[in-house]
Amino acid sequence: MIKTMAEFAANNEMPEVLFWVGCAGSFDQRAQRITKAFATILTKVGVSFAILGKEEMCTGDPARRAGNEFLFQMMAYNNIQTLNGYGIKKIVTICPHCFNIFTNEYPELGGKYEVMHHSTFLQQLINEGRVRIKEGGAFKGKKITYHDSCYLGRANGIYEAPREVLKALDAELVEMKRCGSNGMCCGAGGAQMFKEEEAGTTRINFERAEEAIETGAKIIAANCPYCTTMLTDGVKSKEKEDDVKVLDIAELIEASLED
Repeated sequence: MIKTMAEFAANNEMPEVLFWVGCAGSFDQRAQRITKAFATILTKVGVSFAILGKEEMCTGDPARRAGNEFLFQMMAYNNIQTLNGYGIKKIVTICPHCFNIFTNEYPELGGKYEVMHHSTFLQQLINEGRVRIKEGGAFKGKKITYHDSCYLGRANGIYEAPREVLKALDAELVEMKRCGSNGMCCGAGGAQMFKEEEAGTTRINFERAEEAIETGAKIIAANCPYCTTMLTDGVKSKEKEDDVKVLDIAELIEASLED
């Protein structure tokens, strides 16, 4: 069982990190598998962590991006009150959107924390020798292409950590023609997951999925619940879902852990 922050506080204890699950990781069936994979890794390697459980609210990121500043501030202040009440110092999240808003927008409202995206946290655990990959793991020698999510890459300059994590799998990393700081959005940063598309010749996620498929990779590695959904839909549009899998880096690591 994963302990909540309230349970830690009741015993006068403080976990190493607070795992911020996020809306997608909590409620979306596909993203729940990413949550479980990351929680499994943390448990297996002995990281002391807690979640907020029912005390966790949406960060307010979608509200602010949609222009509802009042709703954003209401949500943010509630979260900050909860986090500060527990004396939280370090947060790790599987969602780049949560990571970005905690890092760049919560401090001006009084929410100042050390925030890490799970790709950076996994890289640290690998470098420290806490996460160990088994010899000849499930992805050894397989072609993997990595999709840079906008809110991790261009917004926050994190490009190498996820790639370092993938290198630990001993797989063959093949880059798409648009990658790194020149990466292409999957569409959900522009809320294309939540609304009808505008006039045009193709959907943005269909185009991005096509670029990924063109690399010849059998696995598209993602680091964001939005990207995972959008790219999976894109792969399905090309009728390649039997050949090409979209997996979060936490799922890739969890499947490759030493027993």
